[in-house]
Amino acid sequence: MFMGEHHHNIDDKGRMIVPSKFREGLGSSFVITRGMDRCLFVYPPDEWKRLEEKLKTLPFTKKDARAFTRFFFSGAAECDVDKQGRINIPSTLREYAQLTKECVIIGVSSRVEIWSKSEWEAYFEDSQESFSEIAENIIDFDM
Repeated sequence: MFMGEHHHNIDDKGRMIVPSKFREGLGSSFVITRGMDRCLFVYPPDEWKRLEEKLKTLPFTKKDARAFTRFFFSGAAECDVDKQGRINIPSTLREYAQLTKECVIIGVSSRVEIWSKSEWEAYFEDSQESFSEIAENIIDFDM
């Protein structure tokens, strides 16, 4: 399980250090792709395979299913960790997530997300106000 928040910089070549706690769960090679809310989703191989199998069951005759799978898979890339614990994020993904210098890497249960610091701060600020309401709508704490 991935959890926590870490801050790292991305260099001009698109290289960024992956926190060591996350590298343990991701392994030496993993998949990175476009995520929701202008961040990147990072999946260990076994979780990526599970997700791929689920998405294969979507009906290709549905326009939304085709659009989502195109968006999700066309941006996917396999990343390898170098000896310094860095990955090289493809330029198309860096552009999508607006990664230029300061980044925030967060653990979200079965995946890791990579955000530009400014996008994360804006998202967090917007969501923080409605967190209690969101939790009330989706979580049954009386379980």
